[in-house]
Amino acid sequence: MSRVGKKPVPVPAGVTVRVEGQTVAVAGPKGTMSWRFPETAQVSLDSGSKAVVVGRVDDRKQSRANHGLTRAYIANMVRGVSTGFQKALQIYGTGYNCKLQGRTLHLNVGFSGRRRGVGAQFELSVPEGVEVVVEREAARGDNEPAQLLIRGFDKQRVGQFAAEVRAIRRTEPYKGKGIRYTGEHVRRKQGKALTSGG
Repeated sequence: MSRVGKKPVPVPAGVTVRVEGQTVAVAGPKGTMSWRFPETAQVSLDSGSKAVVVGRVDDRKQSRANHGLTRAYIANMVRGVSTGFQKALQIYGTGYNCKLQGRTLHLNVGFSGRRRGVGAQFELSVPEGVEVVVEREAARGDNEPAQLLIRGFDKQRVGQFAAEVRAIRRTEPYKGKGIRYTGEHVRRKQGKALTSGG
């Protein structure tokens, strides 16, 4: 029995789950999601304990893998529509900054050249179902990093967009400039030391 798959998924108050054929639909205060689960998995509702129970049709290797996958995916759906997911990012570097205008995220991260006359080197459209909050814009002469929060009910969309933002300017190891997740450890390297010739 899958150690992950055998755990029932509790359904919190305010969240409804429907299973129709091979499709499970979850609705809550943050949004609505649906997913077609693999045919080797079995999903049912336990109305007594208010939980989703996941099983499998046989003990083949793929069935065992899909068992845990299905349970984890449904658990993420339930959590997403009830409390949501978020990724916090920090932007380190002199002159590095971020700004949100409508559904477009503007990033200044040290590359030369300006595009479209808006003063930002990169413009990213925020995907549907994802919200971006600029918690702190870097001020001139300020050593504190700019901070932004990416959140939404779909874990995959939130993580994908956060990865796209981070990939624009990964943190370099010498001065630590770039975009990183809040709390991410960056291994620093020492620059080459100048030595006088003998």
